[in-house]
Amino acid sequence: MPPLPDSDFPADPYPGVVPDTSFAHVDRESHPLHPDPRHGWTVDGTPVDAWLADHGAVPCAQRVPLLAYGSNRCPSKITWLREALGMGDDPVVALRVRTRGVAAAWANGLRRRDGQRPAVLAAAPGVTEEHVVWLATAEQIAALDRCEGRDERFRLARLRTGEVRTVDGDVRITQPWCYVAHGAIRRPLHVDGAPVHCAALPQDAALTLVGEPGDDGLRAATVAGAPHPDEWPAALFVYGLLQPGGPSWSLVAPYCAGEPRRAGVHGAVYDTGSGYPALRRGAGGRAPGWLVPVRDPAALLPVLDEYEGSEYRRERVVTTGGTVCWAYVWAAPSDGLRPLPAGWPA
Repeated sequence: MPPLPDSDFPADPYPGVVPDTSFAHVDRESHPLHPDPRHGWTVDGTPVDAWLADHGAVPCAQRVPLLAYGSNRCPSKITWLREALGMGDDPVVALRVRTRGVAAAWANGLRRRDGQRPAVLAAAPGVTEEHVVWLATAEQIAALDRCEGRDERFRLARLRTGEVRTVDGDVRITQPWCYVAHGAIRRPLHVDGAPVHCAALPQDAALTLVGEPGDDGLRAATVAGAPHPDEWPAALFVYGLLQPGGPSWSLVAPYCAGEPRRAGVHGAVYDTGSGYPALRRGAGGRAPGWLVPVRDPAALLPVLDEYEGSEYRRERVVTTGGTVCWAYVWAAPSDGLRPLPAGWPA
């Protein structure tokens, strides 16, 4: 499918027109993303990390999931962020998601630059909507901080209300980052005691609303400083010496935050001939192992990075049960890899 130009997705009236697919945005164009169980996402058949590398951009593992529910879903707005706020040229990776229990609602105040009424997130029991999750770089977050007036109009938080899942693949994105109301100007406008959902009223009608700023009803812990990509997700897939009871389990055990359980990821595990196995994605089949919930992944993962060394690359993968987790994937040459002996894993 050819890339889609920004002209297909005008930004006015707010919140603008949004693609009906996941996309990667660069150079005023949106490239449709397609789910692939072997690689996660692809652009024109190329795994998204390889496509990002071709553009000199950081991989998905160095980005954080950020829920966008207003104009930041619109490709033309993304170009504006680049040109007006210096966001840079790195591609924006935007995954189409379905939210439950939260909704975009009209904010109390108007935007200073064009007089339109913006959206803000609010709790909405029983409501299902479609939005977008950016896999955002540090530079992109910094530009959005400026756009959203972080700690004045909006605050950056980890969302604990409701549920967020990808439309393609039904993968749950737990506790995404998001911008929620901070100052009164961006609190939800309550009319007759309740917020007005953006889906129920267009921009021209929203401008005539009269009400009072109200509470958003969200559970969302404020984030200090810049988000760290290692903070998400808080789960680890292990399949070799790091398995529970294995010789290197002691590295993981102090960070274990719950009972490990059997799991699998798309791929295959091979014998390296050196006493430890190698996970290869894109090899077909289901690689068996354990899913371990962890606390403080930002402290654990550097320890494991050093332990695994240059032969492995840390990636976010999705279990066959739909859970996002970290895994160490074989990055060295595959020559000499062979099927695992009978009885593995122990």
